[in-house]
Amino acid sequence: MIFIINTSGNGLEFVLDGHHKSVMVEKQSIALPSAAESFIAECGAKWSDLTAIGVIVGPGSFTGIRMGIAYAKGLALGLNIPVVGINAFELYLAATPDAFVAIDSGRGDFFVASPLHAPCTMSIEEVEIEQMKCPRTVGHKPFDLLLTPQIVADKIARGNVEPAVPMYLRPSYAEEAKNKNV
Repeated sequence: MIFIINTSGNGLEFVLDGHHKSVMVEKQSIALPSAAESFIAECGAKWSDLTAIGVIVGPGSFTGIRMGIAYAKGLALGLNIPVVGINAFELYLAATPDAFVAIDSGRGDFFVASPLHAPCTMSIEEVEIEQMKCPRTVGHKPFDLLLTPQIVADKIARGNVEPAVPMYLRPSYAEEAKNKNV
C-alpha cells in the first residue's frame, strides 16, 4: 500500500488504497501525526502494511512542504520503505498531459509548467502569452491527489526514486528580505 501525504496547502490530505481524506487544521505540525495515524486506522490498515510513502514537494506552503517531507522521511526510515516526492505539476499533467499548468502563487505571479516549460514562475503577462502554446490551461482548480499512488508506483518501477526535496521556484520571504538588506 502506498500512503500519500499532502501538506502543501492550508490543511492536510491523505490517500491510501483508494481512500482520500482532507482535514482542515490550524496547525499542520501539531495535527499531522495524529491525523495520519487516524487515517491509516480508518482505512483498516497498519503502518506495517505500507510499501512506500509519496509526499507532495511543491509548489505550495514553504513551511508545510518542509514539514510534510520531514514527516514522510521519518516514517519511511522507521518502516524501511521508500519515500517518493511528487510535485503538483506531475499531478496536473498526469490528468491533462498537453496542458499549461498555471498555479496562482498568491504573490502576484504564477508557478507554471507544461510539456514545453520546465517549472518556473511567470508574470500574468508571460502566462497570457505562453499558455497559448498549449491546448488548455489548468491549475485554477485543485489537483487530483488520487492520481498520486500510480505516479509513485511508476517512479519506483522505473527506479526513479530520488530524495524527496522541496520544490522551490523562488526564494522564501526570509531569503528575499536578507537579499534586500545585503
